[in-house]
Order: sequence, then structure tokens, then C-alpha cells
Amino acid sequence: MSYDDLRSYLAALDRQGQLLHVTERVDPEPDLGAAANAANRLGERAPALYFDNVTGFESARIAVNAHGSWANHAIAFDLPPETPTRDQVREFIRRWENFPVPVERRQDPPWAENTLDGAEVNLFDVLPLFRLNDGDGGFYLDKAAVVSRDPEDPDNLDRQNVGTYRMEVKGTNRLGLQPVPMHDIALHLDAAERRGEDLPVAVALGNDPVISVVAGTPLGHEQSEYEMAGALRGAPAPVSRAPRTGLDVPWGSEVVLEGVIEARERELEGPFGEFTGHYSGGRNMPVLRVDRISHRTDPIFESLYLGMPWTEVDYLIGPATCVPLYQQLRADFPEVRAVNAMYTHGLLAVVSTGRRYGGFARAVGLRAMTTPHGLGYCKTVIVVDEDVDPFDLPQVMWALSTKVNPACDLVNLPNMSVLELDPGSQPPGITNKLVIDATTPVAPDERGHYGQPVTDLPETAAWIDRLTTLLAERGGDR
Repeated sequence: MSYDDLRSYLAALDRQGQLLHVTERVDPEPDLGAAANAANRLGERAPALYFDNVTGFESARIAVNAHGSWANHAIAFDLPPETPTRDQVREFIRRWENFPVPVERRQDPPWAENTLDGAEVNLFDVLPLFRLNDGDGGFYLDKAAVVSRDPEDPDNLDRQNVGTYRMEVKGTNRLGLQPVPMHDIALHLDAAERRGEDLPVAVALGNDPVISVVAGTPLGHEQSEYEMAGALRGAPAPVSRAPRTGLDVPWGSEVVLEGVIEARERELEGPFGEFTGHYSGGRNMPVLRVDRISHRTDPIFESLYLGMPWTEVDYLIGPATCVPLYQQLRADFPEVRAVNAMYTHGLLAVVSTGRRYGGFARAVGLRAMTTPHGLGYCKTVIVVDEDVDPFDLPQVMWALSTKVNPACDLVNLPNMSVLELDPGSQPPGITNKLVIDATTPVAPDERGHYGQPVTDLPETAAWIDRLTTLLAERGGDR
């Protein structure tokens, strides 16, 4: 099945025992942020949390940690909650191959039930706003799908971008928005400002789980997030036309904001506790003016906790970061076997590959850094042999500890681009990048002494299956 809105997904989580209703009365601060932070410490079966008894927000309904475990991530893709991480990534890759799946246009979206326009617009009347971390500079919307189009090619729907960007509430109808330079919305805004125009945008809050995933997936500039959502859902993504901007927004959203990013307008935004596990400082960022609010009756407000990994954002964008890198590398190097870029949004990535010739692994590592996502992330790339599972960290550590000679296996690239949020960059947005070649040399490379590798016994695979069956039978006897 596929979920057309957040509510049906929460209901599925509830049926699987992955939604915890917190019925006791709580304060918006610090309870909501602290509870979301705590949920991330509960392991791979951590539940989503649902609050409807919050001081000061008498009718509010708030969901956090909706994607915040591998069990929840599996349910979002209609997989059994116990599906292992590697199998979830494999299924993600399999569905990716179905791209593109055209959208389904629907009328009468539920978010059109209520409308505030012009002088009626007041974000505080609709949204139960609270800070997630005590050092945040304000209230943030951090799990919205922001929709924009290329103003130089507005009829090309493949250039209609759906992305997730942090937005600070600056007033009743104003949001500060951070467009990372490597992302499509930054390209759209630059084109609009060069024309002296505002950039129309729509902000969809409270979306179906796959829309939230694709909004954080690094796709090509002319790849539609909605058509990718259809491939990952296994059914066309339902969209409706936002009346003021004409942009396509998810049909099942809880709240839709419409407005413009004002040309050449900048205001101080931040700080904010980010996915890096550090606060970002304040910077001058563009301003989004909200001209219209549409919302469901009694909307559910969904928030995303970010902080010291792992948090919900790491589950949300883990496979969504691995798979595009894998596909882009495979297009140039079919020897690539797997990519694990789940660590801090891919600031560190591990690539498993065959080697065609000496120096091949380094070429793969350098290519990872020049993919659309790698340009802004992929600060360190570890390249391992094809028989090393990049998702098995003990195997990766073995490769690092035995295959790497720091004198000749490190490629240090100075003055490379990275997103400004990387706390290690100096100045912000500039860093050295590192390729670590942890592969076995092949001719003409003659480094090291790797002529007698220890390999699995021929019977090992059968014994893995046998022991797995015995353990399952033992568990059933308890």
C-alpha cells in the first residue's frame, strides 16, 4: 500500500505498535524537544510520538519522530518493521529503477478546507510553534516540503523542485529560509533575483512519509521529486494545484503556505541546532513572505528533531543519500558494489568497489565528491574492496586498519566546497577533502603484502543460514 497523507501513515505506525500516544499534559518547551531527543535514544524500534495535550495549544496535535527508527522507515515504504537496514537500501535501489512515475492530479485537497488570506495570515494562529533545542534562535519549520520552479523555464515541471530547508519564523507572515547554494531552490532564487523578481514558493507541512523522504533526496536538477515519489511509493504521487502560486503541492498535506521569497531581501537567521550535532551561527538569509495559508481542520503539526546523531533526520535521509550516490557512481564505474553515506548526511561516505586497474579506487572516491550531493557534502570518502560490506562497520574498520598506509593511501584535496553548516570548514563553505584508499592494490600498483588473504570457508554461507534458523527456533521456544 502507499500512504496519501500523514494521517494514514500515523495510523499504520499505530497498528504496528510504532506510535506512542503521550496523553499526559506537557509543556511545549522543553518537553516536546526533550521527548523527541529521548525517542532517538530508544534504538532501531523507537516509536513516533503523538501529543494532543500541550499547555498553551489547547487544540494542537503534534507528531515527532515519525521517521525516527529503521522500523518506522520500513513501514513508510510498506515493508515489515523488522526489515534490516541493508535490505531497506536494496529495496530503495530496486524501486528507484522505476523512475519516473507520472503524478496523479487530484481535486479537492483536504488542505483546502480552511483559508487565511492577506491581512488574516498569522502563522501563530495555525501552527503550535516551539523550539527544539534551547540554543535555537527562534521557532523553526524543519520538515516542510518547499516547492519552487525555475523562473527561466516555468512550464518545465521537471525543474519544479521539492526540497526541505530550515525556516525560522520571523513574524506573523515572514519566514527566514536557508537555501544551501548546492540545492535547486538557490538556483531558482538566483535566476529570479537576476530578473529583479520575487520567487513564488509553496510550503507544504505534514506530508505523506515518502514526500518527506524525496524532499531530502539529492536528485538531478531536471529530475522530478514527485515522479521519484511515485517510483518509491509504487503508485503515482497525488498532487493538487496551489491556488495562489499555481505550484504543484502534495494532495494530502496538513498545511500549505503560499507566498514569495522577496528579491534581494536578507535578514539575520539562526542559530539552529543542526544535523551536524552543532549549532550553526546567525547569517543573513532570504525572507519568505507568506500571503496565504490553507489548512485541514485541526491540522497535525509535524516537527523534525535534529541534534547529535543519530536523530530522526539521519533515518529520514540515510537511504535517500546512499542511493543517488550509488546510482551516479555506477553510471561511470559499474564496478561499484554499494555506498553507505548515512553518516551526517554523507559528510563521510564508504564506497565498496571492484578495481579495474591501479589507482582505480581513488578515481571512484574523487568522483563521489563531484556528484551533485558530493559537491556540498562527501568531505571524507573511504573506498573499500568489493568483498567488504560498507554497512558492516567492523569490516570497514578492518580495511582501514590493514589496507591503509598513511604515506601513500590518502588523497588530500585543499580548498574544496562544502556546505557552510559543516562546523569543520574554514572559512565556512571551504574545506579540505580526503579520499582514503582502503582497497587491495592491483597492477601496476604494488603497495603492501596482500598475497595470502584469509577467505571464508566454502561451507560458511550454509552455516550462516543454519545458525540463523536455530536462533529463530530458540526464540520461538521462549
